[in-house]
Amino acid sequence: MPSPPGSSLVENVRKIAVLRAGGLGDLTFTLPALDALREAYPEAEITLLGGSLQTGLLEGRTEPVQRAILVPPSTGVNGPDTGVDEDEEELERFFTRMREERFDLALQMHGGGGYSNPFVHKLEARVTAGARAPGAPLLERTVPYVYFQSEILRYLEIASLVGARTANLEPRLRVTDDDLTEAEGVVPEAGGVLAALHPGAGDARRRWPPEKFAAVGDALAEAGARVGVVGVEEDRSLISEIVDAMRHEALDLCGRLSLKGLAGLLGRCAVVVSNDSGPLHLAGAVGAATVGIYWGPNLINAGPPNRARHRPAVSWRSNCPICGATLFDNDCGHFASIIADVPVEEVVGYALDLLASAPTDRDRKSR
Repeated sequence: MPSPPGSSLVENVRKIAVLRAGGLGDLTFTLPALDALREAYPEAEITLLGGSLQTGLLEGRTEPVQRAILVPPSTGVNGPDTGVDEDEEELERFFTRMREERFDLALQMHGGGGYSNPFVHKLEARVTAGARAPGAPLLERTVPYVYFQSEILRYLEIASLVGARTANLEPRLRVTDDDLTEAEGVVPEAGGVLAALHPGAGDARRRWPPEKFAAVGDALAEAGARVGVVGVEEDRSLISEIVDAMRHEALDLCGRLSLKGLAGLLGRCAVVVSNDSGPLHLAGAVGAATVGIYWGPNLINAGPPNRARHRPAVSWRSNCPICGATLFDNDCGHFASIIADVPVEEVVGYALDLLASAPTDRDRKSR
């Protein structure tokens, strides 16, 4: 099939920069696009310009990129649009160093381009490409930025601007021996099939109630799974509430794993049940089956591309449960869960179905 105008391969590409300085989930959404770039430009070095969680997870890895460089605080790029505490000298040193790299391609996979396109221009790459919302500065090759689009497909569309295409839509991140060693030190392999619950989320409104997670945990335990509840220190009260509410024993893994160790643990899980969050998307990328609990509009952007091993349980609530304000207007300021109405029975059904079809330990070790 002929390429659309302006989307051909670029000649003599040695270095590629990809800007996506967000969180853990944001990184997983770029993985198919990064794979496409690697297939299209096998001799090129790919560098991710990312956030702290991303660079921390990728440290020591040579896949999916050869390097991951932390972007300094920069409004709208590595920080909120309302402004961050920027150090102008630090930023200038960063851009000087990046210009010295002499990138052949710089791809903007960081939103509509109001802040990120000027950022990419400062890299002075030979060819620039990315998404562009109305009013954002132009790049040499662009696609329109429309908010409601699968992030995975958005980044693949951007990669296609420079001739990089793939039939693989599912994010994949290889689990390393170091990841597995850390996980083994916290949760030893012996003891049967493993399932994980993740009750946290960056936005409190995207948190399913702890008592519902506890009911899912008990159902998994009764089906023969060892259940672990994972999260960071900020999730401690949620995790304790779940563990205390369960009738069966569960592993309290709050704050006990680095991101690399978490990747190792999730890669061993038969199924992971989680709110729409970075660990949910990481779990899918490292090979676990997942049940994700979503607010409907978020499913459009962050939902998994297949259903063989990933099931979304969705709330279509349209109004704040406290004041009744529409959830599509400006933030009303309330933080009550907008996914609490997702039924336990639905999530349990999905989780048990995926658990029953999980690969055996022998199959898992041969992957």
